[in-house]
Amino acid sequence: MDLSSHYLGLELKNPIIASASPLSETLSGIKLLEDSGAGAIVMFSLFEEQIRRENEAFDFLLDSGTESFAESLSYFPSIDRAPKGPEQYLNLIGKAVAATDIPIIGSLNGITNTGWIDYAKQIQEAGAHALELNIYFIPTAIEMLATEVEQRYFDILKAVKDSVSIPVAIKLSPFFSAIGNMVKRLDEAGVDGVVLFNRFYQPDFDLNLLQVDPHASLSSPEEIRLPLLWIAVLYGRIKASLAASRGVDSATEVVKYLLAGADVVMVASVLMKKGPQHLKILLADLEQWLTARDYSSLTEVRGVMSRHNAANPGAYERVNYIKVLESFDSTLAERG
Repeated sequence: MDLSSHYLGLELKNPIIASASPLSETLSGIKLLEDSGAGAIVMFSLFEEQIRRENEAFDFLLDSGTESFAESLSYFPSIDRAPKGPEQYLNLIGKAVAATDIPIIGSLNGITNTGWIDYAKQIQEAGAHALELNIYFIPTAIEMLATEVEQRYFDILKAVKDSVSIPVAIKLSPFFSAIGNMVKRLDEAGVDGVVLFNRFYQPDFDLNLLQVDPHASLSSPEEIRLPLLWIAVLYGRIKASLAASRGVDSATEVVKYLLAGADVVMVASVLMKKGPQHLKILLADLEQWLTARDYSSLTEVRGVMSRHNAANPGAYERVNYIKVLESFDSTLAERG
């Protein structure tokens, strides 16, 4: 069975990518993901705040002994006290690229186009095959216009694209008023791929402590429908690669994403729950589904159920919404 796929101009042995998660925080974890069958790996994210802290800490350490005797080595910043987060990240990318035979994709998580562009260059220099920008921005300032929010994405994309030559993908949220147009404009601006969608971790409240509870929740298969819709709508209408993210628990979700038109399917939550070895099950079940239907490659199924290829494009529009509600009402009536 030919499971080979293309993403961001990269050749992958299969379409399942291990997306950014703690599983890629160590070289042994990265090797386990590869051995379990990942077609590519997106490194855990380097946050803009980490870079800021490093720069601020380094400036502080350099200034901390300037008024003391220059000859006194005790006033020189200790190597053990120097910030290591971003530097360790870059070192790990280099080691991962050297130790694996699959694409390694760096990940930057930020909200501005300053302070992290140098790290985009350094991620490229470390050997990363591509870069994913996770622009995790919640516009809580109610005075901010939608155009300002959108422009931030284009500014970051331009700044990064101007600084690196490796492919660049953007991981988007689904909360734009016109997500299709937003993706189209990013495509025209030169993005190499879009990942649909980011999961914003909305806060919960701790009723005992009366504090905001920021605990994370892993995704579930019910979350597949929103990215499934937009991948099906966008397939065949943009040049950039389409990566599906959210809700993958089994090969069922992988197949649906591919039928919608995804070039690749990203997984993290299910690997956090069941372990990296679950990749083997996803791939085996995907191959079994294809074989049972006499397919010989993913090319034959990718985009088959997209809006572009649909016999009834209205199935993705308002008419289907009405049908769903009518079906729901009938089900309730039968139960009553």
